[in-house]
Amino acid sequence: MGDSNKNLWAPWRMEYIRELDGRDDGCFLCDYWAHPERDSENLVLWRTDQSVVLLNRFPYTNGHLLISPGVHVRGLDEVAEGQMVDLMGLTRDALRVLSEAFGAQGFNVGANFGHCAGAGLPDHLHFHVVPRWAGDTNYMAVLGDVRVIPQSLRDCYRQLRGAAARLNLPRR
Repeated sequence: MGDSNKNLWAPWRMEYIRELDGRDDGCFLCDYWAHPERDSENLVLWRTDQSVVLLNRFPYTNGHLLISPGVHVRGLDEVAEGQMVDLMGLTRDALRVLSEAFGAQGFNVGANFGHCAGAGLPDHLHFHVVPRWAGDTNYMAVLGDVRVIPQSLRDCYRQLRGAAARLNLPRR
C-alpha cells in the first residue's frame, strides 16, 4: 500500500520561520527606507517623501502589500497628520494598482498593533493591503493549513510596477 501523504513544498517559508527566532537584526522597514537604491531588490514598488509601498515577502495572497511611514513609529498616535494623509493616499493608490494589475475585486486593509495582535514587526507601524477575488477562499487553508500563492514575488513586482506606471503613480 502506497503512502497517502502528499507534500506541499514551500521552502521560502523557512526564511520567515528563521526571522521569528527573536534575533534583533534591526528594522527591515527602516533599512528599506534608508536605501532607495535597493528598491527593486527590496521589492519596494514606490515611495513618497514620507512613506513607502512594498510587496510583502511572506504574503497571504498574490499582491499582498505593506505601506509604511519612513520614520520608525510604533502606533497611530505617533503619526503626524500630514503623514497620516500620505499613508491613506498610498492605501488608495495601492487599491487602484492592485485592481489594474490583477483585477482584484475586494480588499482587506489593516494593521496589527503589538506582538500579541499578530504583528511580526511590532515596533514599526505598517498597513497590510491584501487583494481578494470572488471564490479565492479554498480548502487548502482548512485542510492543510497552507495558502497557495500563484505567482512569484519578482513577477508580481514587475506586474505591479507596470500598473503603477500606467496609472501615473505616485504623483506626490
